[in-house]
Amino acid sequence: MGAFFNTILYQPLFNGLVVLYKYVAFEDLGLAIILLTIVIRLILYPLFYHSFKNQTIMQRLQPHVQKIQHDHKHDKEKQAQALMQLYKEHKVNPFSGFLLILVQLPILIVLYNLFLKGLTPESFGNLYSFITAPSELHHSFLGLLDLSSKSIVIVVLAALLQFLQSRLSLPKTNDDSPTAKIGRSMIYVGPVMTILILASLPSAIGIYWMTTSAFSIIQQLIINKKLKDKNYDRAIQGTSQKVS
Repeated sequence: MGAFFNTILYQPLFNGLVVLYKYVAFEDLGLAIILLTIVIRLILYPLFYHSFKNQTIMQRLQPHVQKIQHDHKHDKEKQAQALMQLYKEHKVNPFSGFLLILVQLPILIVLYNLFLKGLTPESFGNLYSFITAPSELHHSFLGLLDLSSKSIVIVVLAALLQFLQSRLSLPKTNDDSPTAKIGRSMIYVGPVMTILILASLPSAIGIYWMTTSAFSIIQQLIINKKLKDKNYDRAIQGTSQKVS
């Protein structure tokens, strides 16, 4: 399995990082990491978009999910049928988030190892025969930050971007139910976990985390605009009347 991941994921990503570092990022490892992250997110854009859109609609449907669960709390079969009808009506898959995790997890593991190790003379054994190793190695970002060391600034910025992305995904609602309150409180869990995880890691990982969070923010803004243009709030109000 290790050899499989090395051939299918690690080597292509490593060679991509070297090419970006050498020919595009002016031998700035931080810029190369940002560019590689953007390339990966663009390749996976349809999958992320579909999953983020599903999650956003699911959050907006939560009041109606709770009503169905309450109305059919003594009949699990009817409850399941009503929930599936609700999801079908709004064309969402409640399990799409698991697919995103399954696809994303191997890539995240490889990127973690790649950025953690950085570019070293020993790692150039993974280069394809048609790609030459850089003549010089600079483990820095804009000449200001050593990516092999920790950076509290990067950690804080990554946490703030994650908070903003989570905040944008929440629906604008006056729902004060316990579930809604838990959902709103969860937007603080991600940033806290980000701080705890990145605080002990090289800032190269933080640069990646910041970039993917920034990309997610842009994607979430696009999703929110499209849902607004399609009057999803009005459609959900129609759902409310049906399940009442």
